[in-house]
Amino acid sequence: MRADFYLIAKPRFRDEPLLLVCELAKKALAAGQPMLVLARDMAQAEQLDDLMWSFDPDAYVPHQIAGAGFDDEGDDGGEDEADVLIAPPEADVPLRPLVLNLRDAAVEGAFQRVLEVVPADESARGPLRERWTQYKARGLDLKKYDM
Repeated sequence: MRADFYLIAKPRFRDEPLLLVCELAKKALAAGQPMLVLARDMAQAEQLDDLMWSFDPDAYVPHQIAGAGFDDEGDDGGEDEADVLIAPPEADVPLRPLVLNLRDAAVEGAFQRVLEVVPADESARGPLRERWTQYKARGLDLKKYDM
């Protein structure tokens, strides 16, 4: 298992941190890896959903908010088929091998790789340092990238 921490440095990601999430989702799709994005709340899930449609005019990243695709018969509309599944806290969805975590706590459970986005604001980095320590204690291979 591996944890990758992406430290926001570039101005375009400082101004809109969710753009980095979109870029990471696009890379995962190109590598053929379905991704689960754990959104902090429904508002963030909806913001990310909107941004996925517009962040790159030449890219299409199939995505869906978990629980948002119900049709009149109660079918989930292929939710498990979405390459990028955005899960607000109230959505009970299984982890995928690749998880991008935007929540305040470390991801528990079975996954192969977790991505953590580290804010540019130094004062907001404390919880991420704590997560680094938690993942290290669990034996995950840790990597850090400046974005």
